[in-house]
Amino acid sequence: MKFPSVKNLAESAAKTAKRFPFELFFALTATIATTVNIELNDIARNAESWCLRLTMMGNLGLLLNLSATLYAEAKGLTKARKLILSVIASGVAIAILFVINPAERESDYTRFFLLSLAFHLMVAYAGFTAKGHIQGFWQFNKTLFLRFLTSALYCVVLGLGISAAIGAVNYLFGVEFEFDTYRIIWTWIVFMFGTIFFLSGVPVGLQALDQDVSYPKGLKVFTQYVLIPLATIYVAILLAYEVKIITQWNLPKGNVGYLIMGYSVFGILSLLLVYPIREQAENKWLKTYARSFYFLMLPLLVLLFVAIGARVFKYGITEFRYFLITLACWLLFITIYFLLFKKQNIKLIPITLSILALLSVYGPQSAYSVSEFSQRSILANIMKRNNSYSDGRFIPVKKISKQDGNRAVAVLEYLVNRHDLTSLQPYFKADLQAVSDSIGKRKSKWNTGFIVNRYELRMNKLTWVKKQLNLNKFSGRYYDGDIVEVNLPFVNYNFTNIDEVLALKGYDYIVDVNAYTDTAGVISRGSDLTIKQQSKAYKYSIWINNELITFDPNELITTLTARYPKKDDEGADTNIEAVTIPASLLTLTEQSKSFEVKLVLSRLSYSYENKKITRIDLSGTYLIKRK
Repeated sequence: MKFPSVKNLAESAAKTAKRFPFELFFALTATIATTVNIELNDIARNAESWCLRLTMMGNLGLLLNLSATLYAEAKGLTKARKLILSVIASGVAIAILFVINPAERESDYTRFFLLSLAFHLMVAYAGFTAKGHIQGFWQFNKTLFLRFLTSALYCVVLGLGISAAIGAVNYLFGVEFEFDTYRIIWTWIVFMFGTIFFLSGVPVGLQALDQDVSYPKGLKVFTQYVLIPLATIYVAILLAYEVKIITQWNLPKGNVGYLIMGYSVFGILSLLLVYPIREQAENKWLKTYARSFYFLMLPLLVLLFVAIGARVFKYGITEFRYFLITLACWLLFITIYFLLFKKQNIKLIPITLSILALLSVYGPQSAYSVSEFSQRSILANIMKRNNSYSDGRFIPVKKISKQDGNRAVAVLEYLVNRHDLTSLQPYFKADLQAVSDSIGKRKSKWNTGFIVNRYELRMNKLTWVKKQLNLNKFSGRYYDGDIVEVNLPFVNYNFTNIDEVLALKGYDYIVDVNAYTDTAGVISRGSDLTIKQQSKAYKYSIWINNELITFDPNELITTLTARYPKKDDEGADTNIEAVTIPASLLTLTEQSKSFEVKLVLSRLSYSYENKKITRIDLSGTYLIKRK
């Protein structure tokens, strides 16, 4: 691979800055904000939150201004009108900065993703809003696609090269660079170098692209021998599964929707990539493939609607189910359009998708308003059914079944994490914004001396509302916005060592436990020792000069569970206070031929579900003595 010269890069960067000044300003803003965020990680939550929001604003501002620039160039607008358009685009991006707040509402991450997706799609067609120009539209997006891949390749090579150079300086000169140094370098390479390089390849003179009939041979090979075969494999599997559920008369599994979406993405992408050559004599089969693709989509869409309906009727609407419903409706529209109309406009795909993405972000029809209303209604019905609803407010439950309790907590966890504690305001007399602010000022139990980070903050809010409703002993689950009931007994234990000072008398070496490596590749070297560690299947192994010693925490767990018994569901909240116990109860000793090793734990937490251990989390120290 041949890199461009430094002179060419400088000239290209200057031209790019002149053509895209607003875009580079927002890219620089995102880069600086991300750099500061790296340095502030887990130190200042509020500042960290603003940095994250600035990064998001930078991304959206870049995309909006790029769309504005392409539109202005295509329409031949004067410099003054182009400037006004860029100022408006920048104003929209800055306004979003004050609306979006992912530190408080987890759902704002998906809001940002939707906005970014909509604006990316807008870039695809902003220069081609006039009727026609299909060939130019395809050539433009083909160029952007290939430019993006090239940019990604250059960034990876440059990032790896600089990282390797820093590693060499570390090794040869003993200069200690922190891991954050690498993260910052990659940030500047991807956000600034990558952006400048990509923008420098954005085509000029969009109207002239209509006369460009070139087609990369590699793209045809990639589509014919990679994408189309993958799409064919997908559809064969899905149709076989559809036959299975019809013959067995069972409801489809919930995750089948994602597989159908995967097939539709592969299929539509492959059809878009070969669009300019579909009329060529040697490629007539592509038109047959396109028609069969859309015909095969019809039975799969029926399966998709049935799968989504089964989840919605049982658990209500969440954002992700809303997106599945929206995409299913969009796929049905696109399928019917390409089956019925001979004169097909592929610009319809990004235009309609961007409109749907924007409509899903804010407003009463948005994914968030609909899902919040759905889940609050479900929660209200559970509370009413258990006599915990009076005058439009929730009151503490006195008696509730395990199924209803777990389901209520699952919904509460969803609402608190995705929409913040304030989403429950209609059901409480207390000012939940004031409660939320008060909880946010607490000191962290995880990082001594610091205020809670955003994850612990959400957990504390959930703990507060569970206590208010007397639901402490219940546990619900939601994964990626998909609520799932938990009806199995769930018990959580959390222990810490009462001794703050570790006695080393009689031992020759001390090594910290690495509890998160499933390969024996963590090596510590001393003057005469080589040590490797491995954690696998809840057992912790240490090799000392190739002598293996294995510790099984189940020995401690059996003793501790018997000594500190709990009832089912008690302590299901993962933020419960740890029980402080003597060091002797958190110590294991094992021997090898040449060494005696003591494992002294500073912390041990574990969980049971249905009387089986589902989680072990520990930290501690190995004390090593030669025999």
